Parts: sequence; structure tokens; C-alpha cells
Amino acid sequence: MSLLIIGCGDTGRRVARLAQAAGQRCVGVVRTTESARRLAAEGVEARQLDLDDAVSALPVADRVLVTAPPPRQGTQDTRIRRVLAALQPPPQRLVYISTSGVYGDHGGAWVDETAELRPTTPRALRRADAEQQLQVWSEQTGVSVCRLRVPGIYGPGRLPVQRLQRGLPVIRPAEAPWSNRIHVEDLARVCWLALTAEQIEPVYNVSDGQPSTMTEYFLTCARLLNLPEPPQIPLAQAEQSLGAQAASFVRESRRLRTQRLREGLGFEPIYPDLVGGVTASLGDESG
Repeated sequence: MSLLIIGCGDTGRRVARLAQAAGQRCVGVVRTTESARRLAAEGVEARQLDLDDAVSALPVADRVLVTAPPPRQGTQDTRIRRVLAALQPPPQRLVYISTSGVYGDHGGAWVDETAELRPTTPRALRRADAEQQLQVWSEQTGVSVCRLRVPGIYGPGRLPVQRLQRGLPVIRPAEAPWSNRIHVEDLARVCWLALTAEQIEPVYNVSDGQPSTMTEYFLTCARLLNLPEPPQIPLAQAEQSLGAQAASFVRESRRLRTQRLREGLGFEPIYPDLVGGVTASLGDESG
């Protein structure tokens, strides 16, 4: 098997290590010279491309993982459109990292992969557009496409250290909306399972299976980092102090069901809870 990782950053490099350990050839597409050098230092073949420019062709591979985000503006993902057009010949399988934000607000209810999509933020709208493009492309080409709906990612170098040091407030626990998380190493393992499993579903919710709130996350990080506990404020006050996009994000509340991921792909997280995951992330900034 050969693997092409488009947008080979932190998560992509971790997947590349799994591919290397399995003896598979891996190519990573990155935007900057620094990222290309980092990949090369890890023994990964690097191709430097800017997905905001015309992409004539991409390296040929059996499997493709797309971790590159959409552009920062608009409601459409023009980058994935260029990627799909440049995958000639098409691969056997493509795995795309989307966001659980495509579900929008479900009032704290549990949502599985059949739940209605209610994207409201520009970022979620771009991801929903990418998912739609991938579905159409899969139908046209016959390529097996898997969309991973991923929530907040944490891990080494991804903890809210600066936010806690600045003493920024959090929503008081009684009003804090439900949220979901996944450790970056567990996310890499999910990607590898989706790339290599014999049978896959078109969509998987990805999380550690233990929903909490952002407030609990910040309080846990503060305690384990030995930093002062952030002040707590009412939800209404938080919404007033945020911009429109950030305010819409904190109003979203949902809990992800992960039965399909666990039963279908046999995934069990290494870090199933915040304390274990955050503790394992301390003092390791290598990524």
C-alpha cells in the first residue's frame, strides 16, 4: 500500500509514522519549506504545494488522507475541489478529516452519524460543502470515501497554556454547553484504521466517548498544569464579549455517539478521559 497525506501537519505526521511502522511508502503534501524539511527529517517523502493555487497533479497512491483545512473565508471548500480534480488516477480509498461542527447545535442531545446537519459557522459550512463534494466524487468515481467528523483535538503542544496564563474567563459549569474531544494520537490511530480496514462506513463520529464541557477541560488543564483556575462568568456575559462567530460556537451543544467507530472499526482510545490524556501531553511538545 502507498499512502498520500495531503496537509501533513501534526496529525498527518503521526499517521505517517504508523505507515512507516507497517512498511508502507508514504508521501506528504505540505505548503511550507519548513514543513517539507520536517517531513524529510522523519524519512517521509515531501511534496511542497499550495492548495490555493492551481494543482495540476498529485502523487499517485492507493490510499489518500486529507487533513488540509478549507480556506479561511467563504462557505465553499475550493481546496478540496482542486485536490479531487488532481487525483489522477483516483485512489482506492480517501479518508477526509471533517468536523463535528457540521452538526451544529443539538441542545446537548446525543448525535450519531445519521443526525441532521445544521452547520451555522462559516468554518462548519465549508466543511459541510467539502463533505458534499466528496460524496458526489465518490459516486462518480467509485472511490471508497470515509469522512471523519472530529471534535476538539488536544495533545502535546495543543493545551491551552497561554489562555490559562492570561486568565481568560470560562463559562460557569452550570451553563457550559456539552462538547467532545479526542487526543491527537488517538485521532491518528482512527485515521490509520479508516485507511486500512477492509470495510468502512462513509461517516464516523470521532471522539474519546466521554463528552464534557469546555469549562471542565480548562479547569482540568489548569489543575494539571499548576496554573490558576480561570474565572467563571455567565453564558450571556461570555456571548456579549465574543465576536459573532465565537458566540455561535459556544452556543452549540452536542454529545457524539461513537458506537459505529468502536464496533465497526474496533477502535478503543488510548486516552479515554481528560485526566489521562492531558497528563500524557505534559512536557512533550515534539508532536
